[in-house]
Amino acid sequence: MMNLCFPKCRLQRVMGMLQIILGALVIIVSISSLFRFYSAGFFLHDEDICRHFYGVKEDYEGLDFKALSARVEEVLSQMENLQTKLESAVQEMMKNKNSMASNISKTEYKKFLEEEVIQPLYSAHISLRQIRFPKAEGTGNNETIKEEPLINSFVIEEIRKYITPKENRLRKNNLYGTKKVYNTIGHACVLMKKELEEYMDYDIGSYCKDDWNLAQKLMINGCDPLPRRRCLTRASKLYLRPYSINESLWRIPDGRNVRWSNYQCRNYECLSSKNPKRGYSKCVGCFEMGKEKLKWITNSSLPADFLIRDVLGIKPGEIRIGLDFSVGTGTFAGRMREQNVTIISTALNLGAPFSETIALRGLIPLYVTLNQRLPFFDNTMDLIHTAGFMDGWLDLQLMDFILFDWDRILRPGGLLWIDRFFCDKNNLDDYMYMFLQFRYKKHKWTISPKSGDEVFLSALLEKPPRSL
Repeated sequence: MMNLCFPKCRLQRVMGMLQIILGALVIIVSISSLFRFYSAGFFLHDEDICRHFYGVKEDYEGLDFKALSARVEEVLSQMENLQTKLESAVQEMMKNKNSMASNISKTEYKKFLEEEVIQPLYSAHISLRQIRFPKAEGTGNNETIKEEPLINSFVIEEIRKYITPKENRLRKNNLYGTKKVYNTIGHACVLMKKELEEYMDYDIGSYCKDDWNLAQKLMINGCDPLPRRRCLTRASKLYLRPYSINESLWRIPDGRNVRWSNYQCRNYECLSSKNPKRGYSKCVGCFEMGKEKLKWITNSSLPADFLIRDVLGIKPGEIRIGLDFSVGTGTFAGRMREQNVTIISTALNLGAPFSETIALRGLIPLYVTLNQRLPFFDNTMDLIHTAGFMDGWLDLQLMDFILFDWDRILRPGGLLWIDRFFCDKNNLDDYMYMFLQFRYKKHKWTISPKSGDEVFLSALLEKPPRSL
């Protein structure tokens, strides 16, 4: 008789233990919540604590309480449903204990535990792990609470990874002047409410404020794409007709066609590389046409420098359109135009009028940040060139998203030209893997010393066909 009862009793003991464990978890969560309320000053009339908790409202403006609360409610609901199922199963067993089979097979027992216990517990565990709590930034009285925007609104981990800000590997400001790069789906606007409201505060039909720098700040910090505005954009008061196409390509534009109010310099002469107060640090010398004319057409002592004629000679007649994802004034696009190749140049005005200069030279600027998906359809570009932009400061996961986006728009047989990418030699293997993971065909691959512990990497890679 004891042998017949043993399987039923053992299952009932297991079910009872699981109920006790779940009940203990609920009690622990409740006590921890009460403790946090207690420590925050809800039950003690401590004016300093209350003032700290309530007094600085703006510290909590970026915190998405609704999404956080919804995620906690989801976890508690899963735990409650699991407890209900277990209680129902125990009651059903008690009702049918006389008619139950004398034995329960191991397969049925295993299936019950996997489907009714382990899987719900695992789901609740993952949901708890995915909750992102706000982080304190600053020290002392300047400490503020900042949450990664809307992170708790998403369950799919790939979305959460994509929108989580990527910190620079060197822990320094990047070329945008920020310590992080914000991949964007427009979600970061909730953290920049004041700036966005300032940007959209205008008189409809009147002239916009001269605030392109505010718009660029929003874009760089992930508030992108920006909303359209119903105001008239400003131009230089002294705007003149641009130079003709025959002379604009290798002539510095007329400075009167640029709005200089938000730059440190007030004319092109001030942007000289010899001026320490020029206001920009990337692509020094890009506004000096004498130096620009020599790029990509004259032999260099550096092995990492490739010539345009050599690159185009690999695919004669096949390179027609492409993208230059770099920092510059459009010189690469100008040289490729001379070879009847149309190149679109990405450009941000990082302390100098890069975008305006590209356009005034008769070339096409694309005003985008590193954060966003490129606005081109799949398999459309013959060539992607990058120089002086993606360097060793990039977070590897951010770089992974960027390279996969480039792979998306590059056609089969298209060329990826990595031009003088540099990083610390200790990190070279990590970055080499990033480029090699796509199994592109190597046409050129060169590593050469830069300075100190840094090295240059230049490569010319061909995307393989993927006929699926």
